[in-house]
Amino acid sequence: MSTPANPNSALMTPAAAAAAAPSPYLENVVFDELTVGRTASLTRTLTREDILLFARVSGDVNPAHLDEDYAKTNLFQGVIGHGMWLGGLISTVLGTIMPGPGTIYMGQDLKFKKPVRLNDRIMVTLCVRERRSDKPIVTFDCRCVNQSGETVLEGTSTVLAPTERVRRPRPEMPDVEISSHDHYHAIIESSRKLEPVTTAVVHPVESHVLTAVADAARERLMIPILIGPRQRIVTAANQAGVDISGWKLIDAEHSHAAAAAAADLAAEGKADTIMKGSLHTAELLDVIAPTSSRLHTGRKFSHAYVMDLPGYHKLLLVTDAVVNVEPDLPTKVDICQNAINLWRVMFGTEKKPNVAILSAVDITTPKLPTTLDAATLCKMADRGQITGAIVDGPLAIDNALSAQAAMDNGVDTPIAGDTDILMFPNMEAANIMARRLAFFGHSDAAGVLLGVRVPVLLPRPTDNLRTHLMSCALAMMLAKARREGKIK
Repeated sequence: MSTPANPNSALMTPAAAAAAAPSPYLENVVFDELTVGRTASLTRTLTREDILLFARVSGDVNPAHLDEDYAKTNLFQGVIGHGMWLGGLISTVLGTIMPGPGTIYMGQDLKFKKPVRLNDRIMVTLCVRERRSDKPIVTFDCRCVNQSGETVLEGTSTVLAPTERVRRPRPEMPDVEISSHDHYHAIIESSRKLEPVTTAVVHPVESHVLTAVADAARERLMIPILIGPRQRIVTAANQAGVDISGWKLIDAEHSHAAAAAAADLAAEGKADTIMKGSLHTAELLDVIAPTSSRLHTGRKFSHAYVMDLPGYHKLLLVTDAVVNVEPDLPTKVDICQNAINLWRVMFGTEKKPNVAILSAVDITTPKLPTTLDAATLCKMADRGQITGAIVDGPLAIDNALSAQAAMDNGVDTPIAGDTDILMFPNMEAANIMARRLAFFGHSDAAGVLLGVRVPVLLPRPTDNLRTHLMSCALAMMLAKARREGKIK
């Protein structure tokens, strides 16, 4: 989220907005100029982002401010802003307008008269009440009024006023990104209504794996079956401080044997999901991916990350960043359908997801074969060979995620700015983007292997608790859908 210099400028005429635009300089009002009755004011609208930022900075996560369901039941019957957000606006006037730079805040006495609700437009007015004759100390009357003319706060503030003139360039407002992970929370909470799934954990011989398993078991997202060298698993559990005495443990000599045992359990219906432990993804895939495997569905395997991106209005699926290195057209059909099926399991069938088939350009050209594949996939979707989604491409990623970018670039697509699934042309491009979003974009990335008879989790050591629980929630939902015959 970028905080604009004047958050209320959208409510003004162009002329008024230009007149209200802040000066590029901060200039103070010195003590001698602070005559009794002199006033200064600013206007600010309370947004959801303001509440989240204040909660992050202050640590005040009172559910009256952050939990809409709880807030509906309290005295005010809805989310309200933090009271000291108003105090912060008073501080803004004192520090940047009157007296301005050089002011030292000494004290305040505030009375909160009414709550401030989302989208309330607050005018803060300060008026010089009195000034000391022996020291440059000034007391201001403070009043905050909402758009209905109701006083929401009144009181006084006392400052040590500057005596020397200060004129400095106005610092630029910092850009701030907010990630509240509300989308993840909704999916995890909905999965709590389901029964925990029996999960074959392959070769869990490192402490971080068992810690993740314990977290998921504690949240009733899985019932673990540990498969691997018994002594190494016990040693890792002791290092992690995890009690595994209540879990089934199957002794397997090495990682390959553990993968084979897990595949057998899943094929026999004794495990609902498989989770990768301390072995390479390729080793697990070597066991379950061959067409002779009893876990094969006839469709190519693919992987999807479900990503919670700061600044994007909903969860976004990224595919395939793990399995198919340079997929041909038939494989791309399966990758696309697998991701669509996952989305429909997560969100239902009432609405079709928007799928963007990505390339470097938005036109079809023989010079870039990925654009030809994209156009073919779109036509296959039109003809019912890919079902349950609106598919468009080729699209560059900016035009897929931003309606403004598509407009500026002259790209006419119905899914611009509202994409649900990003399908990349190859694994390398998808993997680089997924990692970039995770590490530099501060996005969570829950992942699951699709097209298998049971969902397969491929966690990374860097996954945080929220990401790991989300992955387990996805596995639960997929396992239920498969049991009910909604997906094959």
